[in-house]
Parts: sequence; structure tokens; C-alpha cells
Amino acid sequence: MKRSVVILWCFLLTGMGAFAQGLGHYENRPYYFGITLGYNNAFFKIKHTSAFLQNDSLLVVQPLHSSGFDLGLLGNLSLNNRFDLRLNPNLIFAEQALHYVFRQDSGVQNKNVESILASFPLQVKFKSDRVGNFRMYLMAGVKFDYDLAANVHARKANDLVQISPYDLGYEAGFGFEFYLPYFIFSPEIKISNGARDIHLRQPGNIYSNRIGKILSRMVVISIHLEG
Repeated sequence: MKRSVVILWCFLLTGMGAFAQGLGHYENRPYYFGITLGYNNAFFKIKHTSAFLQNDSLLVVQPLHSSGFDLGLLGNLSLNNRFDLRLNPNLIFAEQALHYVFRQDSGVQNKNVESILASFPLQVKFKSDRVGNFRMYLMAGVKFDYDLAANVHARKANDLVQISPYDLGYEAGFGFEFYLPYFIFSPEIKISNGARDIHLRQPGNIYSNRIGKILSRMVVISIHLEG
């Protein structure tokens, strides 16, 4: 998998460089496009039910952090000298995990929830003054996510926590733009939080009925190539 990502990344770099040759002055263009490659750290934020406190057979339920990666496209529309509107659809490969500690002999268990998210963020970017070939920016926006692997989860064993395929959320972050001869190189860090309870409750499932609410959380480090 890692080798495939490296090969794809090299291919995208080559294609972007060829596409971007001769594009000229970016600031005079009303819009431009790009590609995104990112690394994510994903986890759940959970809220326990009253059943968790009333039953001592399950001692601990807590989320674990897991790593994944993103691949996406980018469209940037200039509104004025300070603000841009940006659409950045991504395919996100992520894995969230829940850590359980039982009093009985079953002991410690981790339950993984693998996701392939089609994410559609719409963002507003606030830009600083350009100093030479460098500037920084702040960004914020909203997103809609659809989990392409949700049906796979539903077909698996009953000891998995079931997650809704739909999620809505908000994002905020900052980045830097380096104006190179053929494209803009933009590293970025953002926080991407779900605002919707995505837990599909299963009353007879001990892994599910102790959890009241699940919200998605993600920290993403991205590289945008724009031109």
C-alpha cells in the first residue's frame, strides 16, 4: 500500500508539473485547480450512557488514535485580494478504534472501524500579504462526508459498533503558499470535526449499548499543488 501511494504521488507530481508549465501569474487568475495528498490522524469522541455507570462488567471504553491518508482534488476561486473560496473533495482512508476493558476473563479488546470517506469540504481562505514568493493563510469551512465502507461494516459480526455513513462537520486550519516557477506548493494543517452523532445504536450489543454518542475527529496534514 505504501509503495502504491509513493508511485501515485510521483505520478501526480509529474503530471501537475507538466500541466502547470506556462500558467504565469497566479494572482491575476480568477480561479485555478490542484491536487491534494494528506496524512490524517483520526479518532472518535464518545459519550457514555447511564448503563455504563450502572453495570460494572465493562470497566473502560475509550477511543484510540489511528493513522490514514487522503487523496483529493482542489478548485480555488478568488473573491478578492484577501479571500478565496475553495472546494477540496477528498477520498479519505481512515481507521478509528475503540478500546474496551472488561472485568471478566475476556479482558482487553480493541474494535476497529475502517472507513473510506468521500469528503466534500467547502472552505473560505483568508490570505496574508505576499512577501516575495511566500504568504500564509487561514481557512475555515463546512464539510459533508459519506462512508463508502459503511455497508461492509453492517454485514460483519454483531460485535462491531455500527456507524452511520453520513456525517456533517466543520474544519479550520492554516497553511503556507510557496510560489514556485510552475505551481504553488502549499503545506497545510487543519482540524476536521464531525458535528453529527454517527452512532447507530444496537441495544443487545455490549460494545454499542454502553455508548451514547459518537462524534468523528480528525487532524490532517496536507500538501496542495496548485496551478
